[in-house]
Amino acid sequence: MELLHLSVRWLLLRAIGFLKNLGSEPQLWPVGMVLEGSSEALCPPPSLELRPSCNKSQPSPPLGSSSQPHDGVFPEDKEPVKYGELIVLGHNGSLANGDKGRRRSRLALYKRPKANGVKPDVIHNVSTPLVSKALSNKSQHSISYTLSRSHSVIVEYTHDTNTDMFQIGRSTESMIDFVVTDTAGSSSGQGGGAAGEGGGGGQSAQSTISRYACRIMCERSAPYTARIYAAGFDSSKNIFLGERAAKWRTSDGLMDGLTTNGVLVMHPAGEFVSEPAPGVWREISVCGNVFALRETRSAQQRGKLVENESNTLQDGSLIDLCGATLLWRTPAGLRHTPTLKQLESLRQELNAARPQCPVGFNTLAFPSLAQREIVDKKQPWVYVNCGHVHGYHNWGYRKEKGPAGPGGTAPASTGERECPMCRRVGPYVPLWLGCEGGLYLDAGPPTHAFCPCGHVCSEKTVVGWSQIPLPHGTHAFHAACPFCGTWLTGEQGHIKLIFQGPVD
Repeated sequence: MELLHLSVRWLLLRAIGFLKNLGSEPQLWPVGMVLEGSSEALCPPPSLELRPSCNKSQPSPPLGSSSQPHDGVFPEDKEPVKYGELIVLGHNGSLANGDKGRRRSRLALYKRPKANGVKPDVIHNVSTPLVSKALSNKSQHSISYTLSRSHSVIVEYTHDTNTDMFQIGRSTESMIDFVVTDTAGSSSGQGGGAAGEGGGGGQSAQSTISRYACRIMCERSAPYTARIYAAGFDSSKNIFLGERAAKWRTSDGLMDGLTTNGVLVMHPAGEFVSEPAPGVWREISVCGNVFALRETRSAQQRGKLVENESNTLQDGSLIDLCGATLLWRTPAGLRHTPTLKQLESLRQELNAARPQCPVGFNTLAFPSLAQREIVDKKQPWVYVNCGHVHGYHNWGYRKEKGPAGPGGTAPASTGERECPMCRRVGPYVPLWLGCEGGLYLDAGPPTHAFCPCGHVCSEKTVVGWSQIPLPHGTHAFHAACPFCGTWLTGEQGHIKLIFQGPVD
């Protein structure tokens, strides 16, 4: 009898829970409903369950296909799962004013205690004057496509318990997880233009990065696949593509589009760590489809659909937001890179070898990793055309190239210098150790430097990055130093350092 009472009580509790869940579900419009002002549906009646990302080319299962439920609570004895890390090129370990909160040069994406992912659910064809009314529900994620002055298509998104969503953009609003601003040129004398500049744009220029640039969806179950989509949801949980935005209807009657300046992605051609080789830059749509680049960054005509490629991020994938370029590193890839402690150990090993200036015979020393803007008097300098390392001296200027200033000295970037060892003429700059370990391709010894900025790292790292063309402006590409964003010069973009050992 007691067992019977327990069974009845369990059934009652299940029924009460079901009724509560039923009452809490959001009220959705009927599938395919045409609101007031629209004479007919603009596409065939859609299905209630739309495919997440509307992407036919993705070989992986759709978002939310995992059958493994998550309760959103981490066991106390386990570390949270890391999906990967995003590193902004051109900052060498931290922003100029320091990393603060969500505005930083590097962000690790961890599995959230509770899933916040979304997936497409219902499509509506509405009269454009009613769009604001249709989007008034701030608890409902949606993407609105304005087709004309009289018609729009709204795709509602529903909660996905199997994915985590991370949003990236220039906005400082709370829904943006990673606040990214335009990468400015180096102000410390370490190099010239920045990786994100489009031809003269400085800090005073208007930003070309969207406030809600893109979003990354990570599956909460192994292998924790991460996918990127153009555009992010705003404070009203809406993505709005206006009448002039590039948008179209897909072959299966759904909608897709591109953002104003676009989100470009380049996956490495091979393994980023073992065989670094650049891939092809593509553009990612709002629904995660892959397209060839437009003629210019903001052209209204989309590129050709690339069906055999996907929006799945790999170790070494680059994401360009038209003003800043981000590198995606997986936990497996990061295991091959040096930590800050290991970089400090490499710096101490370099200094322990007591490199000397071959002319002045004074001992040289790399400054601490924290000292990234002030040139130390013992800091090594290099002639970037030959690689000979010296201490600083104020002679060797070629008169026809640029005479020394008052007091017999001149800035490192002014004029060209003649190496006293081999007589080769070229820039003469201080050497700086690359401090952002996530940009390294291995943990090898720092034997090479990028030209002309002088950032020092391993041979594999300089060779790999020298081959990668990074976007500049609306349609230009150029290899750049990943640590400071300076455009690379010379035949190879890097040089092997030639140190003079101690004479005693």
